[in-house]
Amino acid sequence: MEIKTMPVGMIGTNCYILSKDNHALIVDPGGDADQIIQYIEENELTPLGILLTHAHFDHIGGLEAVRNKFQLNVYINEAEQNWLTDPMLNGSHKLMGNEIIATEAEITIEEGPFSIGEFQFTVAHTPGHSPGSMSFIFTDTKQVFSGDALFNQGIGRTDLPGGDLPTLEHSIKEKLYKLEDAYEVYPGHGPSTTIGFEKVNNPFFRG
Repeated sequence: MEIKTMPVGMIGTNCYILSKDNHALIVDPGGDADQIIQYIEENELTPLGILLTHAHFDHIGGLEAVRNKFQLNVYINEAEQNWLTDPMLNGSHKLMGNEIIATEAEITIEEGPFSIGEFQFTVAHTPGHSPGSMSFIFTDTKQVFSGDALFNQGIGRTDLPGGDLPTLEHSIKEKLYKLEDAYEVYPGHGPSTTIGFEKVNNPFFRG
């Protein structure tokens, strides 16, 4: 599986394009939809769906344009289904003249094994940054897309609506840190890291 990392939007949210055999999954199209679309078209990829780690504005800014261009299903945790349609919940109401209102996701997903086409992965519910935060774990390649739960030597904010520090600590220690040390972590912002590195070096929570 190839991974293209594209920092997009006003605060450089990591959009990931996962590709295998000319098929693709898009994780968190947070903005700059034209760049995402251009990459997919130039590489002659057929996208199969859009995965959302959560529904904060900086992770959904390019959602509607990408979804409509390729007629894709969007996958989200049910706890944040209504965040897509509500600028107060997704945080975009604070952006002067730039509220983000998207259509509800076609499919809500829960924790457990999941597959889309030839992509097989495990969904982990990792709340704390937001109530519906999810991480996508690819066991075959030892890779996890952690959204804003776990960063390289950092963690997601917990001072936003639905955030809770003890809940985030539980998500990281009991779910993400239970993965093998070799797992590479692809976060919602900033550079990648590994589970092993974070368990030793993360200044917030150590394993």
